Amino acid sequence: MLPAERTPSPEFSPLAIGEDLTPLPAYKPAGTTSVDFSGLLSEPLKLHEDLSSGCGGQTWPAGMTLGKHMLRYHRDDLRKSRILELGAGGGLVGLAVARGCAVENPLYITDQLEMHSLMEHNISLNHLEGKAKAAILNWSVSTLPSSPQSYACHEDADLHAGEPLPQEVISLKPDVILAADCVYFEPAFPLLLATLSDLLNLCPSATIYFCFKKRRRADMQFLKKAQKMFKVTEIPDEDRPVFGRQGLFLYTLQAA
Repeated sequence: MLPAERTPSPEFSPLAIGEDLTPLPAYKPAGTTSVDFSGLLSEPLKLHEDLSSGCGGQTWPAGMTLGKHMLRYHRDDLRKSRILELGAGGGLVGLAVARGCAVENPLYITDQLEMHSLMEHNISLNHLEGKAKAAILNWSVSTLPSSPQSYACHEDADLHAGEPLPQEVISLKPDVILAADCVYFEPAFPLLLATLSDLLNLCPSATIYFCFKKRRRADMQFLKKAQKMFKVTEIPDEDRPVFGRQGLFLYTLQAA
């Protein structure tokens, strides 16, 4: 396991990234892909991707980055953890952890109702029914885009007040939260921040592993607000020079 703190490198500060961002990846047709996270999984993860229920049905770069980080640095220190993936889409990060890390408690992958059947399908596809469970966790009562490229899918989403954490999550009291590519839709930022705050209030000793890709100038406003609410720490990772050039950033969030 790596040291908990490190002074952020100015070279890879999110604020140093120019405003001309890299093009969005092309949408994929529905299908099943195999992912071994550069050999970190001896048995590749099978992931069905399907955009018919929302953009969360496709894998995105921050999920790959966070999945690799967890497999490389946390393979053996999550045994007793109560793990929840937030905004899981198809469940890439959570299922990678369930397959490749030593975990004794069932891991929850969560998203909106629209993603539930896809999460369940991918759990079954990988024969992880005993190690992972799909659950619904909404950030609001409206239908929000369910993952990163949602500007293209739901520019006019109607937002309402946030929902409380479901009883299933309260009972779990997660102490490790995984969140990749959850920074994607500016009107939802307050709901995401409120959900992260609720999770840390539920378990003040919890750690949120948070990875996002800067796509718009507003994404930095999310980071600035998070820094005022939480203890935000850049995570050391040997791949940082590579994913940093792609506008990807990796942090832990903890109660201040």
